[in-house]
Amino acid sequence: MDRQALITGIVKIFIPLATGSVIAMIVGTLTGMAFGLSAHYTFFFIVIPIMAGGIGEGAIPLTLAYGEILNTPQDQIFAQVVPAIVLGNLVAIVCASVLNQLGKRYARYSGQGHLYDIKDNVPAKSINTSSAMVEHIAVAGLIAISFYIVGIIVHNLIGLPTPVAMLFLVVLVKLTYTISPKLENGARTVYRFFSKAVTYPLLFAIGITTTSWADLMAAFNLANIVTIVVTVVMLTTVGFFVGKWVGLYPIESALINTCHSGMGGVGDIAILTSAHRLQLMPFAQIATRLGGALTITVAIVLIGAVS
Repeated sequence: MDRQALITGIVKIFIPLATGSVIAMIVGTLTGMAFGLSAHYTFFFIVIPIMAGGIGEGAIPLTLAYGEILNTPQDQIFAQVVPAIVLGNLVAIVCASVLNQLGKRYARYSGQGHLYDIKDNVPAKSINTSSAMVEHIAVAGLIAISFYIVGIIVHNLIGLPTPVAMLFLVVLVKLTYTISPKLENGARTVYRFFSKAVTYPLLFAIGITTTSWADLMAAFNLANIVTIVVTVVMLTTVGFFVGKWVGLYPIESALINTCHSGMGGVGDIAILTSAHRLQLMPFAQIATRLGGALTITVAIVLIGAVS
């Protein structure tokens, strides 16, 4: 991704993402209450988990904190929040597909994978997309692995989730021109390979092996389903209109908000694949990882205050 596009995009997605999160929390909680659920249960066990950033970096740290505060076994709480996360991700995939169809019908709302009008914000110099040398591709792959290892070290030292630490590191490297253009081109080739050749087998494997179908079926009651659907749809809708207001393409802005309700990185892949906009992955990861971390922090503070 172009450096200027990254800087501008990060700044611009904050407003629709934050606004959508707050409104989705309020409307989702009110919906659950309208269907007979308590405000406490709806907010902390349905709405918050949807936007917590998935299972590994969302549900697990969230339920560990819940367990300590509520003096309840973590596995018991985990079983309560997983259905909302899984079903929320499913609704997000459907919303992404609908947004893609909306973009085809009303082209003026779609950036075709661009978050905003790049000709007004990105320097005229084009990005080199020529074939990278084999050694550059290999080194780029090793650098990616090194980023992940550093993320693990940061996690062990200060407890910051590994993907979040890795995300901070990659953005910092990009903003400071640390990686040479040749290696960036190699990384671009690695990314194109995985997005085209690995995405669909990965989604199939995830669906078969890790999706908790029993937990998903446990969430199929009217109150839970309506609350989850309203929360995700509201998050998406606010992203559409607020994104348009701040100068983003509404379809792409809505998709970034939708990714905030996905199951981590795998959820982002599924959502963006459904919308045929995998090029939005850097922004989706920011929404999922950083948005999820902030959501968990707010939830822990609030549940500690009311318990």
